Amino acid sequence: MRDGLRLMPFHGLRYVPERVGSLAAVTSPPYDVVVRPDGLHHLESADPHNIVRLILPQADTSDARNEQAARTLHDWLAAGILSADPEPALYVYEQRKGDMLQRGVIGALALSTADAGIVLPHEDVMPHVVTDRAGLMRATSANLEPLLLTYRSDDGDTPVPGAAEVVEATASLPPLLCTTTEDGFRHRLWAITDPVDLAAVTADLGHRQALIADGHHRWATYLRLQEEHPSPTPWDFGLVLLVDTVRYPLQVRAIHRMLRRLPVTEALAALEGVFRIRQVDGPLSAALAALGEASALGNAFLLTGDGRFHLVSDPDPALIDRTVRHDRPEAWRRLDATVLHATLLDTLWHVPDSPEHIVYIHDTEATVDMAERSGGTAVLLHPVREEVVRELARQGVTMPRKSTSFGPKPATGLVLRSLH
Repeated sequence: MRDGLRLMPFHGLRYVPERVGSLAAVTSPPYDVVVRPDGLHHLESADPHNIVRLILPQADTSDARNEQAARTLHDWLAAGILSADPEPALYVYEQRKGDMLQRGVIGALALSTADAGIVLPHEDVMPHVVTDRAGLMRATSANLEPLLLTYRSDDGDTPVPGAAEVVEATASLPPLLCTTTEDGFRHRLWAITDPVDLAAVTADLGHRQALIADGHHRWATYLRLQEEHPSPTPWDFGLVLLVDTVRYPLQVRAIHRMLRRLPVTEALAALEGVFRIRQVDGPLSAALAALGEASALGNAFLLTGDGRFHLVSDPDPALIDRTVRHDRPEAWRRLDATVLHATLLDTLWHVPDSPEHIVYIHDTEATVDMAERSGGTAVLLHPVREEVVRELARQGVTMPRKSTSFGPKPATGLVLRSLH
């Protein structure tokens, strides 16, 4: 068996249903998907024990926030709000909405695979976010939400099938929990504790390579904290959800930018003569359709925030040649995110990539709304195909930060991992 993924069972930390209003009311999207402040306030008021109080604690300083999260976690454990499962397990996790069905396995993944090319990142990270997440994990001694990783069961060696069969068989049994969140997704969770089943999953995944679909900053945080704790320790592992995209293909969406201090009129003026600019009709869905058509032919962006939609496309080739670095594959040089950062943000708009200037938002309508309320510019992007992401990752080439949003993302709060 060649080196591959090492997924280990753990004592899952879960909400005690009888101690909370409902499981749906204590869950949250991943920390970086919560639209603040409105979304944060909504989640905090949904239930006094909503997981957002751990993943996004509110205080004046980072130290105070981390101390508050650690204190909250300690209090919830002491009060029996959260409790550890008695047996170590891998967990089958299912998300369903309409015709969309996704299943995967949650476990503690050995971080030693990072240097072996077994886990492939595809995006750069922002150091200040890694520092923030590291402080929170360090204070709580817990993995509060799983990363989303994908693998393909048709990649590489083809041993005796194991993981897929165990996942499907487990999903036919009564679940540990079942809840439907307000976004319409039904979530179910099962524990795999049988030694034969655990061995089958472990052996199968031991031949696999994974792509980080969501959670690059948390992965970088895992690696930083592992360096701080000489092995062997629980910090040698990190909480992940692994999904086989042969059976359950993920959806790939774009992550948009909202430029706080750049009005739309100034943004468009800076692009005159080097991009084609044309106004397209709304509503938002129609404007996004126009963006999709333009993106199929080359780099294209949709700018809004002034009540209108401006399609920006057909950049001057000489400008791209001058502003985009040449030491990367052509597929990387043609990415919309590459051109956005190198050509528009850095060269034409002179917008620093810092939280004071750029907000990264997954939700399209929220991006537009924030731009209209703040007088800034929403830059909407078309999603990248998964094949492009995976191929660049295999070449060891990372995309610009926040280039993609894979989903559906696991709900935060269904199972946590304590490092004590």
